Amino acid sequence: MTGQRVAFSYHISHEQFAPSELLRLVRHAEAVGFDAAFSSDHLQPWSASQGHSGFTWSWLGAALQATTRLTFSAITVPCGWRYQPVVLAQALATLAELFPGRVPWIALGSGEAINERAIGTPWPDRAERHARLQEGARIMRALLAGEIVTHSGFVNACNARVWSLPATPPRLVGAAVTASTAEWLGGWADGLLTVGRDVAALERIVQAFRHGGGANKPVYLKLNLSWARSAEQALAQAHEQWRFNVLGGDVNWELSTPAQFESAARFVRPEDMHADVFIDSDPQRHAEFIRECARLGFHSIDLHNVGRNQHEFLTVFGKEVLPALRR
Repeated sequence: MTGQRVAFSYHISHEQFAPSELLRLVRHAEAVGFDAAFSSDHLQPWSASQGHSGFTWSWLGAALQATTRLTFSAITVPCGWRYQPVVLAQALATLAELFPGRVPWIALGSGEAINERAIGTPWPDRAERHARLQEGARIMRALLAGEIVTHSGFVNACNARVWSLPATPPRLVGAAVTASTAEWLGGWADGLLTVGRDVAALERIVQAFRHGGGANKPVYLKLNLSWARSAEQALAQAHEQWRFNVLGGDVNWELSTPAQFESAARFVRPEDMHADVFIDSDPQRHAEFIRECARLGFHSIDLHNVGRNQHEFLTVFGKEVLPALRR
């Protein structure tokens, strides 16, 4: 690993569990030694079989109150569909003011049709989505700095101001899964969030971000894992719960309903899951793989066990994996 201490966060998967169960899980994560929690922000699950999609911003307030030590982050979309960036900045500022230092950063992405098209607006091409992302981030950053903002573009603001501000505004981190997007983010985002399990590909994305202007900015990783008591169980649960996320291309950004994802994933085989999810029944092999990723210089790694066996995962990783990573 690098000289810095890597933080390890527990992934809050709103698509897979009810908000009340996620609250129990995050308390368990704190008890077993996780440093942080990272929340998805979905309007719909990937599949009806996952069955949930709680509202992240309500949940974060409850979770910050229910825990005492963890820091919390999330990925969200400031592009003017579900969330107008002025309102999003107000929501973020309120949490950060209520809980100083415990909402250090939020990741901003350009959105997915499954979450944004449900409000009835057209779904634009990638170029416009990226333009909206950058405009929304600029509006949020100015508001969190206490400025009065007027902006006209893809996303608008008129004499907007956030009145209740935290002493230290959260960092606005850009989300990327390709080297080209990461390089673009390097010039203006406060950091980088990426996802994947191909270490060579992750290294290219991190290097592109640093080359594009992010050399001195933090980088974060969401890592999809599947652990169970047997290799067969670990593979089966990865395929059952997460096959909707390994379709490749632009599918994740363009399909707009859980039924469409279920249809598109019908030919995904269990063995196909290894390309996107680290699957193993041995906790020490998980620790070795996480350590390999940490050597790329990530400030925080979010551990998402994609199965339903969350409490067992937390107990085992708290006893066997986190201590091994911190030695």
